[in-house]
Amino acid sequence: MSLRSPSLRRGLAAAACTIAAAATIVVGTPAAAAPADVSPLAIRQVVSGLNQAWAIDFLPDGTPLFTERNSAKIRRIEGRTAVDVQRIPGVAVTREGGLLGLAVSPNYAQDQTVFIYYTTSRDNRVAKLRLGQSPQPIVTGIPRGRQNHQGGRIRFGPDGYLYIGTGDAENANSAQNRDSLAGKVLRVDTNGAAAPGNPFGNRVYSYGHRNVQGLAWVGNQLYITDIGPSDVDELNRIEAGRNYGWPRCSGPCNIAGMTNPVKSWPTSYATPSGMAYYRGMLYIASLKGGTIKVDTSGNGGKIYTAQGRTRDEVAGPDGQLWVVTPSAIYAADGT
Repeated sequence: MSLRSPSLRRGLAAAACTIAAAATIVVGTPAAAAPADVSPLAIRQVVSGLNQAWAIDFLPDGTPLFTERNSAKIRRIEGRTAVDVQRIPGVAVTREGGLLGLAVSPNYAQDQTVFIYYTTSRDNRVAKLRLGQSPQPIVTGIPRGRQNHQGGRIRFGPDGYLYIGTGDAENANSAQNRDSLAGKVLRVDTNGAAAPGNPFGNRVYSYGHRNVQGLAWVGNQLYITDIGPSDVDELNRIEAGRNYGWPRCSGPCNIAGMTNPVKSWPTSYATPSGMAYYRGMLYIASLKGGTIKVDTSGNGGKIYTAQGRTRDEVAGPDGQLWVVTPSAIYAADGT
């Protein structure tokens, strides 16, 4: 189905406009008042009643696909309804683990392939599949924490390679070990092999991360969100081969060889998750509630919404910002 299809346009319009009244949104005030360029969003509910929704992406015809962490299901949105596509076998649900990231192949029209990130009883892994068929693991052995720090975000970059955000698996020192897949941004091809040009000749693209949750590009420049310990979270501009400090640094520091974040916040304010570049700004989901809206220098602030905890944000093919919460998905018209 083409995005020009009248039925698809009607479905997207209905999903964005007729399901619920617009949520009340106000600009929040953290340690300092948010600047004037942080504006409200007109946000409306698309579907609800979800079981820990985690990631969203879109098929070429505009159909939204999303994952549910706890049910281990891939689901799609049809109009105002969430429809099961399939359950992924072998998923082990922990406090932060389960069926996590989702990325539709940029060549989906040819290969009909979707990529997922999930936790098993032994590891975290990335697999590819055709919808309705069994997943084929392509990256295994990503360390899993007993409960936390599983990472899980996957996105295709503008170079066509798959980027994978991992956590330190509750073993902070692994983030500094370039032979470990934990606490890293990984860059691989569609078969899971190290992408050409990776800085260390393996799958590792950057290291020194605690729990990577968001991946977004501004042009060819990658930005990530990283959940910190008890002090600060981070927004980082990623350069190949750089060390982002964890566990020796959390937030800005003066240790030689460490790369400082673009922006950091108290964990009580943000605890960032998925991220999108949308209409000239970075929109960052916040597990403490609402959305952080900043430019690439980190200037901006938090938009509080009635939806509370947010998990993922993606710029949709319909021109809207799609916002995933554990129990519902919303579409927003930003300015």
